[in-house]
Amino acid sequence: MREQKDMIVIDALELSNWDREFLHLLKQGGVTCVHACCGLWENARETLSQVGKWHRFFKENNDMVMQIFTGADILEAKRLGKIGVILGTQNTSALEDELSLVSVFDQLGVKIMQLTYNNQNLVGSSCYEEKDTGLSRYGKLVVEEMNRVGMVIDLSHVGEKTSLDAIETSSRPVAITHANPDWIYPTKRNKSVRVLSALRDNGGVLGVCAYPHLMNGKDTTLDEFCELILQTVDFMGINHVGIGTDLTLNMSVDFLHWMRMGRWTHDMDYGAGSKENPSWPEWPAWFKTPADFPNIVQGLTEKGMTMEEVFKVMGGNWLRFFTESFQPEKEAVACASPL
Repeated sequence: MREQKDMIVIDALELSNWDREFLHLLKQGGVTCVHACCGLWENARETLSQVGKWHRFFKENNDMVMQIFTGADILEAKRLGKIGVILGTQNTSALEDELSLVSVFDQLGVKIMQLTYNNQNLVGSSCYEEKDTGLSRYGKLVVEEMNRVGMVIDLSHVGEKTSLDAIETSSRPVAITHANPDWIYPTKRNKSVRVLSALRDNGGVLGVCAYPHLMNGKDTTLDEFCELILQTVDFMGINHVGIGTDLTLNMSVDFLHWMRMGRWTHDMDYGAGSKENPSWPEWPAWFKTPADFPNIVQGLTEKGMTMEEVFKVMGGNWLRFFTESFQPEKEAVACASPL
């Protein structure tokens, strides 16, 4: 029987303040690898600076952390006892209108890009637009180029039609790194039966999200969260569900304003037409920091999930998905071909 110490734990999205203390919390929680956001509204030049800051962080903390480029790197991070970090952006604003920047950012280790954040952009529409016009001509080329270089297409904040267009256009499985089924928790940010069916049939993975606004807030119980995972597995299949907490630890109010407003508005607009000015959400008692990941493992086993199933949900499915998806298209095809 596999032991919990051998488990690979992958969080498919965290937007937190990364420092030495945060790395120690990740280690306490048994976390192997995290997809870390390095861009929201930034243009190409600004994203380069954000990537540069991350590269400096990797250098200054190389005893505890390493950048991930391949699936093999995740296994190496586990072997070395380090935290693996996959850089990704929650927007394609870094590409501006230049298709060649896909391969540039891929070479720098930006291995995941969400097609849109909370606004329509040159690629397509977000989940908060009144009308989703779908993937643009440029967006289709971006999807094809991401397929070619081995960069994961993320649809977490993307609108319904744009998501379906992207799945149809993509020659490779895509991801929703942090969202929940909208029939369990109705909100514009969560995903419909239609989108999740297409994601499943495409071979993609959904990261079930612990962000309080996408559940029942801070009062969501561990049992309720684990029931969410089980219901999602029932619909998606055990090989298509992972974790994507969207954890926001020790983030400033100024960053919250940047995240919600960017440069596109002078007024508070939080994506659903709301003019309220909420603060960062309060997290449930069972998941305050990454050190609390073992609570999810315990909760899933108490709900009757086998250890093999828990291994898949906690990181095994993301490991398989990233291992295949981070390969350039030609290499992936070669690996899939019979000898």
